[in-house]
Formats: sequence, structure tokens, C-alpha cells
Amino acid sequence: MSIKIHPAVDDGIRPATPGFAGGTLLCDCADNKVEVTISSQTAHNHVCGCSKCWKPAGSLFSQVAVVSSDAVKVTANADKLKVVDPSATIQRHACTGCGVHMYGRIEDKNHPFYGLDFVHTERSPQTGWAAPEFAAFVSSIIESGAPPEQMGAIRARLVELGLPPYDCLSPPLMDAIATHVAKSKTR
Repeated sequence: MSIKIHPAVDDGIRPATPGFAGGTLLCDCADNKVEVTISSQTAHNHVCGCSKCWKPAGSLFSQVAVVSSDAVKVTANADKLKVVDPSATIQRHACTGCGVHMYGRIEDKNHPFYGLDFVHTERSPQTGWAAPEFAAFVSSIIESGAPPEQMGAIRARLVELGLPPYDCLSPPLMDAIATHVAKSKTR
């Protein structure tokens, strides 16, 4: 039996559709769904093992991508959204009905990712979103209950899927953070 990572990647990764310009994300409520419209393609899509990200039931990882904050607009039932943890760096806006995280925003203007929102593209009925590229915070799934003795097999499955496993973010994102920090020291 193959290790299940996340329903959006377990059967293989679909490539992005050239020219894809966004779509909608929907919560899991039966009616009065929260709808978030994303008006551009996402970037840095990945599966994430951190204990803060929303994961579908039974998934070891979440799937999350980033998009410019100005491309994110709540277009239905905004009154159902609430920030999960107001003290967290990423302000994760979740539906109070079903618990699905609809988007996460960083409000700290000094943060390297300020101006980007974190979104779960698997919540979209549209296809064509940027494909997942890597796995982040892999060891953190142990904090959420994954057996430590299965980590070798889990990392092997991620590699098999084409998702290099990291216990932080991907090297280009870590470089972006380090560049931001270095620039902020020279100001």
C-alpha cells in the first residue's frame, strides 16, 4: 500500500495550465459556502507538514501556494470567516462552519512574505493551478501524529512524487528570506 500524502498529489501531480489566470476557492459547507476569488496564478505551490496549516481529513500534509494579496478577494459569505490564531505570523482565515482555511495573510510589513497570501488551491473547482514543487516542514508531521519510524518511507514517497522533502522551505524561498533579512540590515 502506497503512503498517502494529500489527495491532490497521491495519484500524481497535474501540471499548470499555460495562461491560467485564477479561479475560486470554496469552503466545505453544504450551503452558504465561503468563496474566495483568486485573480492570478499561484506560485511556490507545495505540500506542507507544519501543524498550523489546514489539512483535509486523513492527510499527512496540507497543500498550499502563495499569491499576491491584491489578487485575493472574499466574494461570498465573508461573515463566516474568522482568524484561527490572531497571534500567529500567518493570519489564517477559516470558515466558522466547516473549519476550512480559506487564505492566510501576513500583516507584518517587515516580514519577507508580506504582500503574499497563502491559499489552498485544492479547494478550487477549476484546474490549471501551479503544480506542487516540493514538500516543506516534513519532520513536523510527527507533531501531528505521524509515526517517526515511517519518516523514511514518507520521504521516499515524496521523492517518488517529485516533491523534494525539506525540513524548512525550498532553497529558493530560503534564499528570498535571507535576502530580505540582509537588505533590512542595510536600511
